[in-house]
Amino acid sequence: MPSLAAAQEYLTSLQSVSTLDGLREALEETRDRLACRYFALSQHVDFLRAPDSALRLHNYPESWEEWFDSRGLGVSDPIHRASHVTAFGFRWAAVSGLINLSKTDQVVLSEAYAHGIGDGFTVPGNVPGETLGSCSFAVRAGDELREELIPFAQLAGQLLFETGRRLAIKRPMPDAPALTDRQVECIMWVGRGKTDWEIAQILGVSHTTVIEHLRNARERYDAPTRSMLTVRALYDGAVCFSDLIA
Repeated sequence: MPSLAAAQEYLTSLQSVSTLDGLREALEETRDRLACRYFALSQHVDFLRAPDSALRLHNYPESWEEWFDSRGLGVSDPIHRASHVTAFGFRWAAVSGLINLSKTDQVVLSEAYAHGIGDGFTVPGNVPGETLGSCSFAVRAGDELREELIPFAQLAGQLLFETGRRLAIKRPMPDAPALTDRQVECIMWVGRGKTDWEIAQILGVSHTTVIEHLRNARERYDAPTRSMLTVRALYDGAVCFSDLIA
Protein backbone atom coordinates (compact mmCIF):
# COMPACT_ATOMS: atom_id res chain seq x y z
CA MET A 1 0.00 0.00 0.00
CA PRO A 2 1.43 3.46 -0.88
CA SER A 3 2.44 5.69 2.01
CA LEU A 4 0.01 8.41 3.03
CA ALA A 5 2.31 11.11 1.66
CA ALA A 6 2.77 9.29 -1.66
CA ALA A 7 -0.96 8.73 -2.04
CA GLN A 8 -1.68 12.39 -1.26
CA GLU A 9 0.93 13.57 -3.77
CA TYR A 10 -0.49 11.32 -6.49
CA LEU A 11 -4.11 12.27 -5.87
CA THR A 12 -3.13 15.93 -5.97
CA SER A 13 -1.46 15.35 -9.36
CA LEU A 14 -4.76 14.07 -10.80
CA GLN A 15 -6.18 17.57 -10.48
CA SER A 16 -3.80 18.78 -13.20
CA VAL A 17 -5.07 16.38 -15.91
CA SER A 18 -6.33 18.56 -18.77
CA THR A 19 -6.86 16.26 -21.78
CA LEU A 20 -8.59 12.93 -22.48
CA ASP A 21 -5.23 11.41 -23.41
CA GLY A 22 -3.90 12.57 -20.05
CA LEU A 23 -6.96 11.10 -18.38
CA ARG A 24 -6.33 7.70 -19.98
CA GLU A 25 -2.73 7.81 -18.76
CA ALA A 26 -3.97 8.67 -15.26
CA LEU A 27 -6.42 5.75 -15.37
CA GLU A 28 -3.60 3.42 -16.40
CA GLU A 29 -1.34 4.61 -13.60
CA THR A 30 -4.13 4.39 -11.03
CA ARG A 31 -4.93 0.86 -12.20
CA ASP A 32 -1.30 -0.09 -11.64
CA ARG A 33 -1.23 1.50 -8.18
CA LEU A 34 -4.31 -0.54 -7.29
CA ALA A 35 -2.66 -3.77 -8.52
CA CYS A 36 -5.52 -4.18 -11.00
CA ARG A 37 -5.59 -5.19 -14.68
CA TYR A 38 -8.55 -3.24 -16.02
CA PHE A 39 -10.07 0.23 -15.81
CA ALA A 40 -13.27 1.74 -17.19
CA LEU A 41 -14.58 5.28 -16.97
CA SER A 42 -17.81 5.84 -18.86
CA GLN A 43 -21.29 7.20 -19.13
CA HIS A 44 -23.98 4.54 -19.01
CA VAL A 45 -25.42 4.60 -22.52
CA ASP A 46 -25.92 2.18 -25.40
CA PHE A 47 -22.66 2.78 -27.24
CA LEU A 48 -23.97 1.42 -30.54
CA ARG A 49 -26.41 4.34 -30.59
CA ALA A 50 -24.62 6.87 -28.40
CA PRO A 51 -23.41 10.22 -29.72
CA ASP A 52 -19.71 10.57 -30.46
CA SER A 53 -19.39 12.81 -27.41
CA ALA A 54 -20.37 10.01 -24.99
CA LEU A 55 -17.57 9.42 -22.52
CA ARG A 56 -15.90 5.98 -22.44
CA LEU A 57 -12.31 5.09 -21.67
CA HIS A 58 -11.40 1.47 -20.85
CA ASN A 59 -8.93 -1.32 -21.49
CA TYR A 60 -11.25 -4.33 -21.29
CA PRO A 61 -10.63 -7.16 -23.80
CA GLU A 62 -12.01 -6.37 -27.26
CA SER A 63 -14.03 -9.58 -27.17
CA TRP A 64 -15.82 -8.37 -24.04
CA GLU A 65 -16.45 -4.93 -25.53
CA GLU A 66 -18.03 -6.53 -28.61
CA TRP A 67 -20.19 -8.90 -26.54
CA PHE A 68 -21.22 -6.05 -24.20
CA ASP A 69 -22.07 -3.55 -26.95
CA SER A 70 -23.91 -6.07 -29.13
CA ARG A 71 -26.41 -6.46 -26.30
CA GLY A 72 -26.70 -2.76 -25.47
CA LEU A 73 -25.52 -3.36 -21.91
CA GLY A 74 -24.28 0.18 -21.32
CA VAL A 75 -27.66 0.94 -19.75
CA SER A 76 -28.70 -2.41 -18.25
CA ASP A 77 -25.37 -3.85 -17.05
CA PRO A 78 -25.82 -4.96 -13.40
CA ILE A 79 -22.72 -3.12 -12.18
CA HIS A 80 -23.94 0.08 -13.82
CA ARG A 81 -27.41 -0.33 -12.34
CA ALA A 82 -25.96 -0.94 -8.89
CA SER A 83 -24.00 2.32 -9.15
CA HIS A 84 -27.28 4.18 -9.67
CA VAL A 85 -28.56 3.33 -6.21
CA THR A 86 -25.56 4.37 -4.12
CA ALA A 87 -23.29 7.40 -3.81
CA PHE A 88 -20.34 5.38 -2.51
CA GLY A 89 -18.06 2.88 -4.20
CA PHE A 90 -18.69 -0.85 -3.96
CA ARG A 91 -17.03 -4.16 -4.73
CA TRP A 92 -18.61 -6.16 -7.51
CA ALA A 93 -18.71 -9.18 -5.24
CA ALA A 94 -21.24 -7.25 -3.12
CA VAL A 95 -23.50 -6.09 -5.95
CA SER A 96 -26.30 -8.49 -4.98
CA GLY A 97 -26.71 -6.47 -1.80
CA LEU A 98 -27.49 -3.35 -3.84
CA ILE A 99 -29.83 -4.69 -6.53
CA ASN A 100 -31.75 -7.88 -7.22
CA LEU A 101 -29.82 -9.90 -9.78
CA SER A 102 -31.88 -11.48 -12.55
CA LYS A 103 -30.88 -14.57 -14.51
CA THR A 104 -29.75 -12.26 -17.29
CA ASP A 105 -27.58 -10.34 -14.82
CA GLN A 106 -25.99 -13.58 -13.67
CA VAL A 107 -25.21 -14.42 -17.29
CA VAL A 108 -23.57 -11.00 -17.79
CA LEU A 109 -21.38 -11.42 -14.70
CA SER A 110 -20.42 -14.96 -15.68
CA GLU A 111 -19.61 -13.86 -19.21
CA ALA A 112 -17.36 -11.07 -17.91
CA TYR A 113 -15.45 -13.65 -15.87
CA ALA A 114 -15.19 -15.89 -18.92
CA HIS A 115 -13.57 -12.98 -20.78
CA GLY A 116 -10.96 -12.70 -18.03
CA ILE A 117 -12.50 -9.97 -15.85
CA GLY A 118 -12.57 -10.78 -12.14
CA ASP A 119 -13.73 -8.81 -9.10
CA GLY A 120 -13.74 -5.03 -9.29
CA PHE A 121 -14.55 -1.81 -7.49
CA THR A 122 -16.88 0.83 -8.94
CA VAL A 123 -17.23 4.49 -7.94
CA PRO A 124 -20.56 6.02 -9.05
CA GLY A 125 -20.58 9.29 -10.98
CA ASN A 126 -24.19 10.40 -10.70
CA VAL A 127 -24.82 14.08 -11.45
CA PRO A 128 -28.39 15.45 -11.79
CA GLY A 129 -29.18 16.57 -15.34
CA GLU A 130 -26.38 14.48 -16.85
CA THR A 131 -26.11 10.91 -18.07
CA LEU A 132 -25.16 8.60 -15.20
CA GLY A 133 -21.67 7.15 -15.21
CA SER A 134 -18.95 5.49 -13.16
CA CYS A 135 -15.26 4.76 -12.77
CA SER A 136 -14.20 1.14 -12.18
CA PHE A 137 -11.06 -0.89 -11.62
CA ALA A 138 -10.92 -4.69 -11.83
CA VAL A 139 -8.48 -7.56 -11.41
CA ARG A 140 -8.00 -10.51 -13.74
CA ALA A 141 -10.33 -13.45 -13.25
CA GLY A 142 -8.93 -15.55 -10.43
CA ASP A 143 -6.95 -12.71 -8.82
CA GLU A 144 -7.82 -11.04 -5.52
CA LEU A 145 -8.81 -7.39 -5.19
CA ARG A 146 -6.64 -5.84 -2.49
CA GLU A 147 -9.01 -4.67 0.23
CA GLU A 148 -6.52 -2.27 1.81
CA LEU A 149 -6.35 -0.23 -1.42
CA ILE A 150 -10.10 0.38 -1.70
CA PRO A 151 -10.07 3.74 0.18
CA PHE A 152 -7.48 4.96 -2.32
CA ALA A 153 -9.63 3.63 -5.20
CA GLN A 154 -12.67 5.49 -3.85
CA LEU A 155 -11.06 8.92 -3.88
CA ALA A 156 -9.07 8.33 -7.08
CA GLY A 157 -12.21 7.15 -8.87
CA GLN A 158 -14.13 10.26 -7.82
CA LEU A 159 -11.36 12.57 -8.98
CA LEU A 160 -10.95 10.74 -12.29
CA PHE A 161 -14.66 10.73 -13.07
CA GLU A 162 -14.97 14.43 -12.23
CA THR A 163 -12.03 15.10 -14.57
CA GLY A 164 -13.75 13.14 -17.34
CA ARG A 165 -17.04 15.01 -17.02
CA ARG A 166 -15.26 18.36 -17.00
CA LEU A 167 -13.37 17.45 -20.17
CA ALA A 168 -16.08 15.66 -22.14
CA ILE A 169 -19.52 16.65 -20.91
CA LYS A 170 -21.05 19.81 -22.32
CA ARG A 171 -21.98 21.35 -19.02
CA PRO A 172 -19.12 23.59 -17.96
CA MET A 173 -18.77 24.44 -14.31
CA PRO A 174 -19.06 28.15 -13.47
CA ASP A 175 -16.33 30.01 -11.65
CA ALA A 176 -15.59 28.58 -8.22
CA PRO A 177 -18.37 29.60 -5.81
CA ALA A 178 -17.56 31.63 -2.73
CA LEU A 179 -17.97 29.54 0.41
CA THR A 180 -18.25 30.77 3.97
CA ASP A 181 -15.66 29.75 6.54
CA ARG A 182 -18.22 27.53 8.25
CA GLN A 183 -19.09 25.80 4.98
CA VAL A 184 -15.42 25.08 4.37
CA GLU A 185 -15.06 23.68 7.89
CA CYS A 186 -18.06 21.42 7.37
CA ILE A 187 -16.69 20.16 4.04
CA MET A 188 -13.34 19.45 5.67
CA TRP A 189 -14.99 17.31 8.35
CA VAL A 190 -17.15 15.54 5.75
CA GLY A 191 -13.92 14.65 3.96
CA ARG A 192 -12.65 13.16 7.21
CA GLY A 193 -15.67 10.87 7.32
CA LYS A 194 -17.68 12.62 10.02
CA THR A 195 -21.48 12.58 10.14
CA ASP A 196 -23.53 15.78 10.36
CA TRP A 197 -24.17 15.11 14.05
CA GLU A 198 -20.45 14.59 14.75
CA ILE A 199 -19.58 17.80 12.88
CA ALA A 200 -22.12 19.70 14.99
CA GLN A 201 -20.44 18.45 18.18
CA ILE A 202 -16.96 19.36 16.89
CA LEU A 203 -17.94 22.88 15.79
CA GLY A 204 -20.24 23.58 18.72
CA VAL A 205 -23.27 24.34 16.58
CA SER A 206 -26.65 22.67 16.12
CA HIS A 207 -27.21 19.62 13.94
CA THR A 208 -29.64 21.67 11.85
CA THR A 209 -27.01 24.35 11.27
CA VAL A 210 -24.53 21.81 9.88
CA ILE A 211 -27.19 20.37 7.57
CA GLU A 212 -27.94 23.89 6.33
CA HIS A 213 -24.27 24.74 5.75
CA LEU A 214 -23.74 21.58 3.70
CA ARG A 215 -26.99 21.99 1.79
CA ASN A 216 -26.01 25.54 0.79
CA ALA A 217 -22.51 24.41 -0.19
CA ARG A 218 -23.91 21.59 -2.35
CA GLU A 219 -26.23 24.05 -4.08
CA ARG A 220 -23.35 26.42 -4.81
CA TYR A 221 -21.32 23.57 -6.31
CA ASP A 222 -24.29 21.79 -7.90
CA ALA A 223 -23.03 18.70 -6.06
CA PRO A 224 -25.55 15.86 -5.65
CA THR A 225 -23.76 14.16 -2.74
CA ARG A 226 -21.50 14.96 0.20
CA SER A 227 -18.62 13.04 -1.37
CA MET A 228 -18.94 14.92 -4.67
CA LEU A 229 -19.03 18.20 -2.74
CA THR A 230 -15.66 17.30 -1.22
CA VAL A 231 -14.20 16.47 -4.64
CA ARG A 232 -15.35 19.73 -6.20
CA ALA A 233 -14.04 21.72 -3.24
CA LEU A 234 -10.69 19.97 -3.72
CA TYR A 235 -10.61 20.87 -7.41
CA ASP A 236 -11.35 24.52 -6.70
CA GLY A 237 -8.85 24.80 -3.87
CA ALA A 238 -11.42 25.49 -1.14
CA VAL A 239 -9.85 22.59 0.79
CA CYS A 240 -6.66 20.61 0.28
CA PHE A 241 -5.78 16.98 0.93
CA SER A 242 -4.00 17.82 4.16
CA ASP A 243 -7.32 19.25 5.44
CA LEU A 244 -8.96 15.85 4.94
CA ILE A 245 -6.38 13.79 6.79
CA ALA A 246 -6.90 13.74 10.52
